[in-house]
Amino acid sequence: MKSVKLFTNQLAPGMVVAEDVYSYNNQSIAKAGTKIDDKLITRFKFYSINAVSIRVEEDETASPEAPIGTPELSNSDIVRSTPEFQYYKNALPKSVASLQKEFNSIVTGNVPDQSVLLETVHGMLQQSRNGIHVFDMIHCLRDYSDETYAHCLNVALICYVLGNWLGYSKVDLEILTLSGLLHDIGKSVIPKEILSKPAALSADEYSKVKTHAVRGYDILRPQPLDNRIKLAAMMHHERCDGSGYPMNLKGGQIEPFAKIVAIADVYEAMTAARSYRAPICPFDVIHLFETEGLSQFDTHFLMCFLEHLNLTYINSRVRLSDGNEGKIVMMNRFALSRPIVKLGRKYIDLSLEPQISIEALL
Repeated sequence: MKSVKLFTNQLAPGMVVAEDVYSYNNQSIAKAGTKIDDKLITRFKFYSINAVSIRVEEDETASPEAPIGTPELSNSDIVRSTPEFQYYKNALPKSVASLQKEFNSIVTGNVPDQSVLLETVHGMLQQSRNGIHVFDMIHCLRDYSDETYAHCLNVALICYVLGNWLGYSKVDLEILTLSGLLHDIGKSVIPKEILSKPAALSADEYSKVKTHAVRGYDILRPQPLDNRIKLAAMMHHERCDGSGYPMNLKGGQIEPFAKIVAIADVYEAMTAARSYRAPICPFDVIHLFETEGLSQFDTHFLMCFLEHLNLTYINSRVRLSDGNEGKIVMMNRFALSRPIVKLGRKYIDLSLEPQISIEALL
């Protein structure tokens, strides 16, 4: 009997696993011969299993069922074909290298060159038409693997865009951008083998990673920087309900710029690829913000972020959990993670179809 390797998002109930499946830390997830159901597909995704070998009969094809509607260029294809994206793609490695050099300089006690730091962000922003385009370009370059410097650059870009949506002045935008850029500087002194470990961290390793907030503040504290930048490094893991770290602060105790950085940080980290998992669909992240985020994040900042962010997905092609592909045509204001999708000549309101969800942006 033949087998074919399918991406996890191509799996369907009724298929049969051809080879034993293990997680990154060698935990058995499924044995050969296991019949796949929805729960097992969810388990694969939870353990970041990107592809699974599936049994096929001799006369079966490996291609998944064709989606509804006429094939067309995806939004990602269109963005990747633009000269702005090509500039962004080519500039990213240089910007990351420049940022790493500046971080190392600051860590050793040198005074930060704020103009150089801001130029790493402004150079990228100059090639962006608007906030929507910034998110388009970030989403279309998710294969750049870097969990500190590229992450900080993207968080700074998101902070700048969100600050614009909030109507901040030029001066405050620069402070907020620097807050996003420097928020994880404490990770520069965390062992790389821990940050890039392709498996779940041990309790001791996770405790070491959590020290980056305090260590980042200690690095920035003696520097001639706006105090909001220093507090953002210290407080970007604090949560409004007191569930964060390192001080379990609540609501009004947290620096407002740290609250904004926290939203940008979580969104960027979850939608990016990591050494231990594939990128999470932005609509899954939006759903988490809707269901859990309103108690953990500042409501004013979060709702501004989500309502504007969702506009970036209008006309985006998506794949649904039932395998069909379509285009987002309208957002549901009271269910932001469940928009209206056009499938050929048919429209589906995901807020009325709880069994179907958006699986991926195309």
